[in-house]
Amino acid sequence: MISTPICDFVRRYAEGRPARLHMPGHKGRGPLGFERLDITEIDGADNLYAPEGIIAESEANASRLFGARTFYSAEGSSLAIRAMLALALPPRSSGERPVVLAGRNAHRAFLSAAALLDFDVEWLHPAPGDAYHSCTVAPEQVDAALARLGGRCATVYLTSPDYLGHLADIAAIAAACRRHGVPLLVDNAHGAYLRFLSPSLHPMDLGADMCCDSAHKTLPAVTGAAYLHLRRGLPVEDRRVKEMLALFGSSSPSYLILQSLDACNPCLEDLPGLLADFLPKLEALKRRLAGLGWILVGDEPMKLTLAARASGLTGDDIARRLMDAGVYCEFHDPDFVTLMATPWNDDADLRRLEAVLADLARPKSVGENIDGAVRPSLPREAAPAYRAPRTAMTVREAAFAPRETLPARECAGRVLAAPALSCPPCVPIAVCGEVIDESVLQRLRYYGIETCDVVK
Repeated sequence: MISTPICDFVRRYAEGRPARLHMPGHKGRGPLGFERLDITEIDGADNLYAPEGIIAESEANASRLFGARTFYSAEGSSLAIRAMLALALPPRSSGERPVVLAGRNAHRAFLSAAALLDFDVEWLHPAPGDAYHSCTVAPEQVDAALARLGGRCATVYLTSPDYLGHLADIAAIAAACRRHGVPLLVDNAHGAYLRFLSPSLHPMDLGADMCCDSAHKTLPAVTGAAYLHLRRGLPVEDRRVKEMLALFGSSSPSYLILQSLDACNPCLEDLPGLLADFLPKLEALKRRLAGLGWILVGDEPMKLTLAARASGLTGDDIARRLMDAGVYCEFHDPDFVTLMATPWNDDADLRRLEAVLADLARPKSVGENIDGAVRPSLPREAAPAYRAPRTAMTVREAAFAPRETLPARECAGRVLAAPALSCPPCVPIAVCGEVIDESVLQRLRYYGIETCDVVK
């Protein structure tokens, strides 16, 4: 049985009814009920950024479970992304600006890292017809880009799974990176559970050098719980990893989140069996929905993503109908609805989802009401085709430049100062430093973004 040293320490401390003459100010008492378990770095509680006791033991447990060198983040994958990019970049002694080859569907945390670390980005753009938040990168694409960059590339950075549930061919891409002597970093925020499939589909088992997982997205952990994984044998000292996490992280990490990560470890021992029981149920649901005429996209096992347009409804329409029935999706836009299920959803959750989608799939005449909303005969216009914008400034230059906020319709020809995005998916439609052209304006209108921050 895997130990839970952080949880055990905090419970013993709370049960001792101590006089808390330390932070936090609630002193273990408060209206939320969990304050008694909320502590800070008192004697015996260890230090997340220089662990020698209970946190070191808990991270060692997680490392064994993931088969990697695993470090905790109490600030989500966003912290892990900044730290692993800092670890991957070479020293700047030569004065040459490092280049990161990155899939365009990167989370905004990648852009904040580019602004803070001041590296250049060479984008791998979506294929024609791809959604902006999806970027299925082929191994040949990476290989060709690395050959073209001719040794200037410091690292390759990919997001897999993406928000719609597409999985990149990490094994083949990792092989291409090794041929060129370049490390591969993966934002695996949506795929922590992939390690516990048989066979594993986790990036660290497929050849990645570093990756982040958001434990809270697919595992039984609270929001903000995440991991940074390094390949065993990677010549980076643990101390250096902790230094980079501390550089970007709070000096007061949440012990509630750390306890959640600690308590998650025993659950991970049982996860292979839970997945073996749950995934066939989810796959059977997907088959039944496909039989009703729903078009599903993506190949990630635990995501269920509907291509809404084929149904005659927008994704936003479907999400509203689901919400009316008490079913809340992860993400929706005009074209897609993404639903994230885990073994901690019970059969009743899946039945409720299926009932709503079965009703929506029932043939209806044009103008017939669906719970008070008129069903349109067709969704609005198709999403504008993606075209790569022109870059006028580096991400750092644009992010720190004087700016003004304007209606998007008035921004033609201006340089974007902050990423244009909605959350979720927190993937930029346009990136800091890019020129807002007519193609960008069309996408902003389509996705309902009405204002932009532009460089003065």
